[in-house]
Amino acid sequence: MLRTAVIGAGHLGRQHARIQAALASEGLAEFVSVCDIKEDVATQIASEHKTSATVDWQSLIGKVDAVSLAVPTESHSDIGCALLEAGIHVLVEKPISRTLEEADRMIHSAKHSGVILQVGHAERFNPALVALRPHVRNPIYFEIHRIGQFTARSLDIDVVLDLMIHDLDIVQWLVGEEVEVTGLHAVGIPIITERVDAANARLEFATGAVANITASRVGTERIRKMRFFQPHDYIAIDYTTKRASVSSLEPPSASGSWPGVHIKHLDVIDIEPLRAEIVSFLDSAANGLPPAVSGSAGRNALSLALRTLERIRQHAEHPGVSELSANVK
Repeated sequence: MLRTAVIGAGHLGRQHARIQAALASEGLAEFVSVCDIKEDVATQIASEHKTSATVDWQSLIGKVDAVSLAVPTESHSDIGCALLEAGIHVLVEKPISRTLEEADRMIHSAKHSGVILQVGHAERFNPALVALRPHVRNPIYFEIHRIGQFTARSLDIDVVLDLMIHDLDIVQWLVGEEVEVTGLHAVGIPIITERVDAANARLEFATGAVANITASRVGTERIRKMRFFQPHDYIAIDYTTKRASVSSLEPPSASGSWPGVHIKHLDVIDIEPLRAEIVSFLDSAANGLPPAVSGSAGRNALSLALRTLERIRQHAEHPGVSELSANVK
């Protein structure tokens, strides 16, 4: 039975702790500790889940086998590499790191120690996407919207690394993780913060596939939808309601009239995505299986996000846009 811990007890870390505690109560793991630099926070969350608390993540080395790492992105690489080198399996929240160099360090550390590095792209575990995945074949055109109402969370990163990166990862996964992105155009602006709060990106793949992705954290409603087309199919997914459908052409009738459209609503097994992600991670760690979202996949998503931000910066230099984007970080 794997001994587990959660490092970082912010918004996401608390959810990891809740699920790790539930898995422990089911006899699927031993939840050893919650770690946070704020002692009162660590103590509170640990007390809620009947486990120990610490402010020193290094004290967990030798006491745990696998951790959820939910600290700010700037600390992912330093803490992650130390844990991986110590032989501890790591599920790190997205984005994998700040830079590709930091991601490479983490991937190398995991490979060197022979442990699992999984990246927390939990949307891959959304029940609607899980039900849809077997029906995906040669997607050609994507329209994706991920809109959220403004909150004070994740303001250390922009909307591309906070929200859009989910869809950059999913599109790359569905088109093919080895398929080259041959073109990328993007625009984004700050609205409430000094970072990019709303953005749109258009990706072009070597297969001919095109993806148009919009992300915003200053919307008036919550939208998490993806639509895409593949030969003879129109596919729609709503991540919030966890529904997916495939609309396909029916064969023409004997009279030669126009074919109809058959809409198939997929059967969805409603499991919390984060729980499915953590269970998958622990299964990989316990049985030496490849992680569902590898360090390389997390690096690919980060690479696309950083390319998107670079295109946004280039667009911000255009006359008429530069004044709006002068303070973009």
